[in-house]
Amino acid sequence: MLRPSDKELIRKLELPYPAVAIRLRFERPDVPHYTGEKLAFCQYVKVAQDTGGHFYIDVNDDACYGKLAMGMIDKPPVTASGQAGYDFGCYKSPTGCQQLYQRLPILEPHTVNYVEFCPALDCDFDPDLLFFIAGLPQADILMRATSYISGDLWESRSSPVISCAWMYAYPIISGKVNHITTGFYHGLKRRNAYPAGLRMISIPFRKMPEFFQALEEMDWTLIAFREDEESRAELRRRMDHWQEMAAATGSHVDLR
Repeated sequence: MLRPSDKELIRKLELPYPAVAIRLRFERPDVPHYTGEKLAFCQYVKVAQDTGGHFYIDVNDDACYGKLAMGMIDKPPVTASGQAGYDFGCYKSPTGCQQLYQRLPILEPHTVNYVEFCPALDCDFDPDLLFFIAGLPQADILMRATSYISGDLWESRSSPVISCAWMYAYPIISGKVNHITTGFYHGLKRRNAYPAGLRMISIPFRKMPEFFQALEEMDWTLIAFREDEESRAELRRRMDHWQEMAAATGSHVDLR
């Protein structure tokens, strides 16, 4: 469960869209079932952001193929043949698009029957994913927090279509944070879910303790970007120390 201190850190980020907590369920959760217009899977995060609602969806609520990435359905033969991606013009041939379906991250089939969405600041459960939509500088802070302790490289895995598989299934399967840029992906773009140029960042449960520890401990504005004289003097002291370290080993530092 998110601690009050975790929620305070999220609140401090002043995000343009509320962070959303997501839980994948085999059993029906004891929260309201979404009853609005049937939407694509990727749009339900936006519903939670816009309404502040805590709700769940099932396979019948998805008007696209997030339900495929969740393992709720088997691969539909016509779609998996690559025909849809070809007809949309995303690939030169159905065979090219079909390669996606050979590599698509899909959760263990028929183990997720419900997906629960809730604004993170109201979350009263242990989320499987935390989902962020951010521009700069918040995205910079979020991504640095994913590597500040572990040193993990920043990787972005995606495809022109079915980006939901990479943002909702891949982080669970791999244990890795994933991030993409709005405006690139066919379904998100068709549905005008978000303005182009924002970062979508998905953090899986295995990374959350480290992520929140990093947010709490690290400098949100790095010393090289601070304008006060104290920070500038401290940075000069640190850089002078590099030269002392280098001189002791007969080398030098060409970094300014």
